[in-house]
Amino acid sequence: MKKILLVEDDTSLRENVAELLELSGFKVCSASHGKIAVDMAKKELPDLVLCDIMMPELDGYGVLEELSSDQSTRHIPFIFVSAKTEKQDVRRGMNLGADDYLTKPFEEEELLSAIECRLEKAKHMGGVLKVHPKPLKAEEIRSLNELKNFFDDHGELLFFKKDETIYNKGDHSNMVYLILKGVVKSCGLDEEGKELITSIYAEDDFLGFTSLTDRLPYQEYAVAMEEVELAGISKEKVKAILEDNKGVSLELMDVIAGSLNDIKKQLLQMAYSSVRKKTAQTLLLFCKAVNKDKQGAIKITRSDLAGTAGIATESLIRTLSDFKQEGLIAIENRNILVLDKEGLEHAH
Repeated sequence: MKKILLVEDDTSLRENVAELLELSGFKVCSASHGKIAVDMAKKELPDLVLCDIMMPELDGYGVLEELSSDQSTRHIPFIFVSAKTEKQDVRRGMNLGADDYLTKPFEEEELLSAIECRLEKAKHMGGVLKVHPKPLKAEEIRSLNELKNFFDDHGELLFFKKDETIYNKGDHSNMVYLILKGVVKSCGLDEEGKELITSIYAEDDFLGFTSLTDRLPYQEYAVAMEEVELAGISKEKVKAILEDNKGVSLELMDVIAGSLNDIKKQLLQMAYSSVRKKTAQTLLLFCKAVNKDKQGAIKITRSDLAGTAGIATESLIRTLSDFKQEGLIAIENRNILVLDKEGLEHAH
């Protein structure tokens, strides 16, 4: 019977996953934080470690580093489990030597498949020590995640302060960017010079995609909504990578198609929805973009909310006041706390 060390600080999730693994024929050792996990791994010598990233005492990176530096545990397959907000951190962990990662929430089959795959590979390796991977080369890229790793490893790092312009309408689009930190808005102006926010981009999103075959200028401008860190790669390099690997191209097409679908929904909402529904959906959009949970605070100006919703700022403020009275949101200083996402979903 294969032994798995499960490291997770969320008690309910830890117990649920442990039960699933035990029902699937594994012996499970559980740890609530990193320090316990390191001691347990050295004592139990599990066949695989399934580890959360964000934990008290010692986080997942610390667990991986300590186990990788110990002769008795460095060969053990290691799978990270992360929330969607941690994709950039997961790539960093993969570069430290993790074998795989799962994104919360995950399906049972996805979990079991990842575990079985890593155990099978470990069996064929026959205990050969893992070697920390070197930075990817362009010709080695085989997935969208590896493309993002390539941006991390080789991209030109750029930093922008809040409200600083990243590029202007009409600028030549010579680079493609991956957002490593922060939130960016892309904007256009109507005939009266009023700003309309066309898209919101968050950490781990690509930014600045235009034609890869022509040097078309940007048709909108992009502004940092908070401190932003980007990794940029030339369009020529990105084009060459995509030409060499159809699988990466198809994955990227899916991402771009999803973004276009979101923009269409936003346009339909602006054209046909009520002020209440526009405001509610815009709040939910920003919640998703900045990766906040149910009680997360949105640090966003009223003008940006109005610009995204396509309504007058005065109308938005009145609607926010109504939502506050209804208990859907709370307002602390200039921050908005979403208290009831389900209620906003059903606002009309």
